[in-house]
Amino acid sequence: MKNAIRFFKVQNVRRAVQAAFLLLFLFLFIQTESKGSDELGYPVRLFLDFDPLILVTTLLSAHAVAKAFALSLVTIMITVVLGRVFCGWVCPLGTLNNLVGSIRPRRPAVTYAPWYRVKYYLLIGTLASALFSLQPAGIMDPLSLLIRSFSVSVYPLFNYTVRSVFDTIFRIDPLGLASLTEPVYSVLKKTVLSFEQASYRQGVFIGMVFFTVLGLNLVEKRFWCKYLCPLGAFLGLLSRRSLLKRTVSEGCTSCGACAAVCQGNASPEAKERWRDAECMVCRNCDDICPQNAVSFGFSPRRKAAGLDLGRRRVIGSALSGIAAVPLLRAVPLVKTGAQDPLLLRPPGSLEEKEFLKRCVRCGECMKVCTTNGLQPTLLEAGVEGIWSPLLVPRIGYCEYRCTLCGQVCPTGAIKKLKLEEKIKVRIGLAMIDKGRCLPWAHARPCIVCEEVCPTSKKAIWFESAKVRDRQGKPLMVKQPYVDLELCIGCGICEAKCPVLGRPAISVTSVGESRSRENQLLIPGTEAGY
Repeated sequence: MKNAIRFFKVQNVRRAVQAAFLLLFLFLFIQTESKGSDELGYPVRLFLDFDPLILVTTLLSAHAVAKAFALSLVTIMITVVLGRVFCGWVCPLGTLNNLVGSIRPRRPAVTYAPWYRVKYYLLIGTLASALFSLQPAGIMDPLSLLIRSFSVSVYPLFNYTVRSVFDTIFRIDPLGLASLTEPVYSVLKKTVLSFEQASYRQGVFIGMVFFTVLGLNLVEKRFWCKYLCPLGAFLGLLSRRSLLKRTVSEGCTSCGACAAVCQGNASPEAKERWRDAECMVCRNCDDICPQNAVSFGFSPRRKAAGLDLGRRRVIGSALSGIAAVPLLRAVPLVKTGAQDPLLLRPPGSLEEKEFLKRCVRCGECMKVCTTNGLQPTLLEAGVEGIWSPLLVPRIGYCEYRCTLCGQVCPTGAIKKLKLEEKIKVRIGLAMIDKGRCLPWAHARPCIVCEEVCPTSKKAIWFESAKVRDRQGKPLMVKQPYVDLELCIGCGICEAKCPVLGRPAISVTSVGESRSRENQLLIPGTEAGY
């Protein structure tokens, strides 16, 4: 009986709920991949749809939100009623922080109590930037950070490691283990591993950021949640008016047991002067109290310590967020109104300024891309656009009959297109480098670009030309041309070009459908002038 009571302590129930949500997150993440159809079949962006920080910042920066973000209102309402249960019970990054923090050697905790204000200053700066049309939330929003890190770093590393181990065992076959491991490998390939090994240009750096976040738990458990998470700060502000209250009876002996197990930075030992906005409703204090003096229930508002953020620091945080807007947009190309010609956005992307107001760098579109062509930017879109999606045709082209990236985008930065709409969207134009093209530069036959062109009427056509080789012998070669009216810039010609190094045909963003300015000719000019 005692064992049953011990098992059903609130903290054990919480751990079970955390495990369930983490498994749900991992399941949906793995399902963010084409299974041979242009429909995913699962609500893979569900956790992002419940994120109220993305809702608010998108509303401020773009003055519009996706319909799915109505779900984030559920998170807000639950927080107003129960407090920060999302942080303590649901958030998958919080659960991972909890797990890593649990392996921390048992020693007196090093606390950085005043640092809890930092996340509020980050939140204030983020909201101020969003008010002036900058969308910085995705960089530090915990769900965006987690999905981005898993998509471009953790999951590819996991795939590579597992495949390498099983391939090595199969090749060496020590003690005949291959006959045992191959069935396991087959199951993993069908359920957990990706169809093909993906790789990303910013994978190492993004992975370092993620593992640093996890590593901070070895300094103090849930370091990120306590001191840096802007979503936690947002929910903390809402939870100050929550209906669920923590009360401490007169039986409290101030033993400090609650302070030792608090997962937030709530100072529960301070009784009526505790910080309610920092409570994650983990209920550890309730379970561990030897006097049963702690309880949670719906009751009139109790006294609690104020946040004490400091007026000057609040104003400074807001001004810093506002100042970040022109600083992050001060890139050379902005002066001319142009953009990096290699900045190829996914099909359905909004015009660049609107795109950046909405994109939260979650990496969902990169994860779901069937060819691995979508990569995180570094500075191609300026500092403002860091880690936003970029198509790199030499790595992977845009599949002609695929609309998955628009299906997974949580904010509408990439519109959800029907297939008949998508095949008409131009993301750029292909250009032929005659100095590298085999028929043009070397009089050698090559028709690869025309063969792979997916448009119903080929966007690449040939004109037969009579040339002479070095000995003066006449040759007939087919020299390729690009039909500017038919080319959609999918990049398959660049991806399949047999010329190594810099390809003989490449795609630039010039001519993209989403922009009236980024066209082949400068507006107001005519060909020949």
